[in-house]
Amino acid sequence: MLRESMQIERQAVDLGRVTQGDDAGVAVPHAALLLAFAEAVVSRDAQRVAAARSALRTVLGEAGLVDAAAITAAFHGFVRLADATGIPYTNAAGGKDRPEIREAAGVNEFYRVKEAS
Repeated sequence: MLRESMQIERQAVDLGRVTQGDDAGVAVPHAALLLAFAEAVVSRDAQRVAAARSALRTVLGEAGLVDAAAITAAFHGFVRLADATGIPYTNAAGGKDRPEIREAAGVNEFYRVKEAS
């Protein structure tokens, strides 16, 4: 989704940097705050979530915070739903996903670590 929206906007995005929490050079307004919020949600750290939520509300307003929270929840939910239903990643997108995107985003590394444990 990020890749597609950036292509529509004729912007480049380095998925590796995004998945590492590096917002340098990312052409997304308030990228650092948005990344901090997403990371806080995924970490399930209530104090970090509260601080990030407060910062987003200050900068984006209530409606912007709601949008950011909805998007973060949706993406977090997609992964949890796939894991809960046992969808193997190798079958995702009917096997038609793009391997270079998986590698750039660090998805392959996640599955290598998961298989090793």
